[in-house]
Amino acid sequence: MGERAHAGGPLIGVLALQGGFDAHERMLAGLGAQTREVRVPADLEGLDGLVIPGGESTTMTLGVEREGLAEPLREFVASGRPVLGSCAGLIMLDRSHLGLMDVEARRNAFGRQIASFEADLDVAGMPGGPMRAIFIRAPWIAEHGPEVEILASVDGHPVAARQGHLIGVAFHAELGSDDRLHEMLLRLVGETAGSA
Repeated sequence: MGERAHAGGPLIGVLALQGGFDAHERMLAGLGAQTREVRVPADLEGLDGLVIPGGESTTMTLGVEREGLAEPLREFVASGRPVLGSCAGLIMLDRSHLGLMDVEARRNAFGRQIASFEADLDVAGMPGGPMRAIFIRAPWIAEHGPEVEILASVDGHPVAARQGHLIGVAFHAELGSDDRLHEMLLRLVGETAGSA
C-alpha cells in the first residue's frame, strides 16, 4: 500500500502527511519512477529522492513533529539525495522550518485563495520554453543565501530556486500537464546515483 512500482525506475518518496501528494505520484509514475508515500521515518529507507508537496505548511509541520520526521528528513538531505519542495514544500525547506535550504519563504505572499493565478515561467536550466505554473496561496522567496540559484521570478519575486540537490518552487507543477520539473528532479537523482 502506498507504493507504485515501475521496474527499473528510481524510487521517489512523496511526503504524504497532508496536501496534494497524489498528483505528484501520478506525474512521477508517468515518467517511469517508482513512488512511495512517506508518513513515518521508516518510509525514507531506500529512497533515491523525495518530493515535499503543497498543502498547508502549519498542518504539515505538526505532522512532521507528530511522526518524528524532522531529524530523519534532515539526515535524508544531508545524505545528498535530491528533494523537490512545491508551494508549502518550499516553506518546509526554508530556514524557519526544516532549515534545509538557505531561503526564507513568505507564506501567502501573492495573497489568499482568491488571488490564485497561473503564469508562464522561464525556468533556468529547463529546456523547452516557458512552463505553465499554477500559484495557489503561494509563497515567494523573500531572502536567500549566496549558495541559492534563483531559477524563476514573478514580478521581481523569486518563485523557484535550486541549492545543490534541492529544488524549491512556489507553485504547483503537479497540477498541470508539464512534467519537466519532475524530470529535473529525476535528472538530479540520476546524477547523484552516478556520482555515488
